[in-house]
Amino acid sequence: MSKKKLIKRIADALERLAPAKVEAPDFNAASAFVWQSNGSLQAVKAVNRVDLSLLKGIDQTRDTLIENTKRFAMGYSANNALLWGSRGMGKSSLVKAAHNHVDQICDVKLKLIEIHREDIESLPQLMGHLRSDNECRFIVFCDDLSFDGGDTSYKSLKAALDGGIEGRPANTLFYATSNRRHLMPRDMMENERSTAINPSETVQEKVSLSDRFGLWLGFHNCSQDDFLEMITGYIKYYELDISEEKWRPQAIEWAATRGSRSGRVAWQYIQDLAGKLGKSI
Repeated sequence: MSKKKLIKRIADALERLAPAKVEAPDFNAASAFVWQSNGSLQAVKAVNRVDLSLLKGIDQTRDTLIENTKRFAMGYSANNALLWGSRGMGKSSLVKAAHNHVDQICDVKLKLIEIHREDIESLPQLMGHLRSDNECRFIVFCDDLSFDGGDTSYKSLKAALDGGIEGRPANTLFYATSNRRHLMPRDMMENERSTAINPSETVQEKVSLSDRFGLWLGFHNCSQDDFLEMITGYIKYYELDISEEKWRPQAIEWAATRGSRSGRVAWQYIQDLAGKLGKSI
């Protein structure tokens, strides 16, 4: 085999091993996208979200996040937001509903980009990808963000949010939801404190991650009145034909059997109720 043919075969082999070229996304294709592990953005045609009016018991939190999102969409200063607290109380639902609400009322291309927890190390790559776009503004959203054990990917998040040489792009904001206020379990912090040469400095490094979020929005367990208000809202919104005298004791029993009251439990009851009434929602 000639030297020229050998070089060509090697070049062809390297070409096959190289990752496929990722095409630039068409941001006009949808209002929401999902960041893929291969470095591409997949358009989401129908976002799984609830109407903003159905989110009950979080009025102040809702208004704060909407105002922050609106300022960002209009090109003003805004903060990264961490929505933390009780499970099932509408953290991720609020992020998606707030994005949709602001996108509808502001004359700007506001896009929601979801990044999965396991892909958080590629966040700097995503930020660099969005930085070059001059037409849209982006909310990067990570649901159920937390870190365990020896996971060090939180350092990528810290650098991307506030601390890297480039900093966070002016057209990008980061929203995350978590059950933990500091994104890491208490036993992890205590273990770091007990084994480190300088415990306070190690713990400070872990806690400083949540400091990258200018907004800390807490979600707490709802009262029975709030729970029943959620049920009422759903019944009116979906026009379910049932009297309050009938559904009220059922809803209270439904929550009691699950040992909790939350927006998620309310929605699960509504799905069960709609099915019994022969209606799809």
